[in-house]
Amino acid sequence: MQIGYARISRGDHQDLTPQIGTLHAAGCKIIYEEEASGGDGNRPRLAAAIASLRPNDVLTVWKLDRLARSLRDLLFILERIEQAGAGFRSVTEAMDTTTAPGRLMMQMLGAFAEFEREMIRERTLHGLANARKAGRHIGRKPKLKPAQRAEIIRMVEEGRGTLAHVASLFDVSTATVKRVLQAHKSQNEFPV
Repeated sequence: MQIGYARISRGDHQDLTPQIGTLHAAGCKIIYEEEASGGDGNRPRLAAAIASLRPNDVLTVWKLDRLARSLRDLLFILERIEQAGAGFRSVTEAMDTTTAPGRLMMQMLGAFAEFEREMIRERTLHGLANARKAGRHIGRKPKLKPAQRAEIIRMVEEGRGTLAHVASLFDVSTATVKRVLQAHKSQNEFPV
């Protein structure tokens, strides 16, 4: 069975009628309609359309951009359709994963997406390595200044409060206080 999905963006004063007409002409008996942004990860009608798919069904859209805004999202959605044992068809782009050329096209898109992810990963790692070489701090800034760390250590060693009390004074968690104490202890045991 062909199941249609028609989407317009929220607040754009668009009309679903042309999409619905195209989907009916393509053989869709059931059409899920939605008014939501393509970038919105929470699209209940799309989720319902995918959940309704049975083996050998075909989810059909008017255009690819009705299904997803990015290649990454498209591939994620197509993976969910494939897991249901169903196919995918885009009427305008003439893409159909129930045919050998359509499956080849999707595999090529997947390969490009994987290549893109790997390039982003390499650039990120290269940038981090350069930042470390330049002596820049990587990651989140420490919540406590060195003087505050020293005061926490003094308070705990002198018994001027529980870990929870000290944590509340410095607006940190008890886990942070424990990490400060553990770092201090390891420095004292193994001087560098």
